[in-house]
Amino acid sequence: MTGHRSPRRVVSLVPSLTEAVAACAPELLAGVTDWCSHPAGLDVPRIGGTKNPDVGGIAALAPDLVIANEEENRPQDLDALRAAGLTVLVTEVRTLDQAWGELARVLVAGCGLPRPEWLDAAETAWRELPLPAGERTAVVPVWRRPWMVLGRDTFAGDVLARLGVRNLYADHADRYPRIPLDALNSGAADLVVLPDEPYRFSAEDGPEAFPGLPAALVSGRYLTWYGPSLVRAPAVLAQALDGAR
Repeated sequence: MTGHRSPRRVVSLVPSLTEAVAACAPELLAGVTDWCSHPAGLDVPRIGGTKNPDVGGIAALAPDLVIANEEENRPQDLDALRAAGLTVLVTEVRTLDQAWGELARVLVAGCGLPRPEWLDAAETAWRELPLPAGERTAVVPVWRRPWMVLGRDTFAGDVLARLGVRNLYADHADRYPRIPLDALNSGAADLVVLPDEPYRFSAEDGPEAFPGLPAALVSGRYLTWYGPSLVRAPAVLAQALDGAR
């Protein structure tokens, strides 16, 4: 969006991008989804979920820019927003390297903001990450009833790989395959990684399904969000993973 007037009203359809904009210029946010939980106490209009945004409500807010993601938001909703005459910036984030570029595109090129110090700090934190002592293989469920796991080409899979944890289904044809529980338990995994989103796995809901595997309960925000949380994510995730041995 270089060469265009910087937006003064932004609607975010992505929780992690909401946090990223709020960390730099919260006054820009004119609307966010019901799932935008960070920063706490964000007092802006809510415009529905990531999968079912209120297109009419968004248009009524008259944003200069709507920021979205190709995985979190449905093409038909984004097309409807464009048909309403709105400018939609769609990100694709499937690796950490993509995250750095897309965050700069949203904040600097899209919103006209200075490059934030936290983005440099996040890149440094991941670049200076010590080499893992060894590699472990993990099953990484993201849903149950039915069981769904991380497959190929995912941001969370890349994050885990940099921490020495290889996703057992990284070469699966699907990005989020449905795998029966007995197959998950019979695979060659060393541990199970259980995030608290999108399904809220917990100590009481998840580990019991994998009786033969150590379980790492991790924050979904640190595993799957691309924004200011990336500064602390290496240390927080490494601690959780080290505890599952």
